[in-house]
Amino acid sequence: MMSKELMLGSEPFSALDTPCILIDLDVAEKNIVRMQEKADKYGVFLRPHIKAHKIPELAHMQLRTGACGISASKISEAEAMAESGIDDIFIANQIVTETKLNRLAALSRQIKVSVGLDSLIGARMLSEVFSAAGCPMDYLIEINSGLDRCGVLPGEKAVRMFKAIRNLPSIRFKGIFTHAGHVYSKNSLKEVKNVSHHESAVMSETTKYFQEMGVPSEIVSVGATPTMKVWQGHEGVNELRPGNYIFNDVMQVSLGVAGLEDCALTVLATIISKPEPNRAIIDAGSKVFALDKGAHGNEMLKGFGMVLGKNAAIDRLSEEHGIMSIDPREDLEIGDMVHIIPNHACTVVNLFDRAYGVRSDQVVDLFRVTARGKVQ
Repeated sequence: MMSKELMLGSEPFSALDTPCILIDLDVAEKNIVRMQEKADKYGVFLRPHIKAHKIPELAHMQLRTGACGISASKISEAEAMAESGIDDIFIANQIVTETKLNRLAALSRQIKVSVGLDSLIGARMLSEVFSAAGCPMDYLIEINSGLDRCGVLPGEKAVRMFKAIRNLPSIRFKGIFTHAGHVYSKNSLKEVKNVSHHESAVMSETTKYFQEMGVPSEIVSVGATPTMKVWQGHEGVNELRPGNYIFNDVMQVSLGVAGLEDCALTVLATIISKPEPNRAIIDAGSKVFALDKGAHGNEMLKGFGMVLGKNAAIDRLSEEHGIMSIDPREDLEIGDMVHIIPNHACTVVNLFDRAYGVRSDQVVDLFRVTARGKVQ
């Protein structure tokens, strides 16, 4: 896609209007390759979660590198990705409304799609819609490995759930999955490693319960970017579903699973006011940074992003303004641009219609954030 405001490959990012988001494609590609190499090393499938970037071109890049398919959070995300030609999607969430289930049935006629389950009620609804549609639907039971969000408890209770729904028509058991999102509340790399081991151990142990029933779990899927960064293989686990590894952000850096050099996504903002030597205002506020200071209890993050190369911090946000405290000795004046690594890349991407791909400070691509706002 060619922008009317610049010629791709011939203009520096300083020619862009702000605020905007930049994707360092060299870094993103390196991150994609590194995670794929880990999956290949341990002989498991990689099914990246596209909620982190919501951009079909990046999903196709992950697939070309070796991913077996993608994960999505919502049926609307899956529809957007299917329109781009992606034909193997797992919706790692519960779908229970009639409208969404009918859309899921329509999507299943076009591509290979599977969905999460964690209740008898949800399973009955899925069975009813797909029986009427005359086609089967594959499902994975979600296991609560510690996040205490969705999911059934592991082990015997997971098996009990399966027994309650195993004879429902038009739905087929494919395996189990989990998301150890509580890792974001941890304060050290050691704690991250502990959560990663526990996540896989819980899934491996639960798989044995199914095996004892003579019911194999074709898919045993784990996934959170921090736990996958430190993952070293685990018997019984055969699929990884990280998402934010493609970009990384201040949260990943604070947990010790990424360095600043691994962060591919930055916000480019302009200083629009400097009322005092130690205070500057940028044109990016909560409608850019989303007031996000970390997920699931993370309290290590200070401010609303990391200003690169400057002794400055984003202390406060209003809707359209970011208030930075700066060292008075810093060479920062009105009109200057600053690069900021966001606290949480996923929420920032969802606030933009487009993202610019850059290499060596040159804008080389323009991506539409196709699945932004796809929350239904």
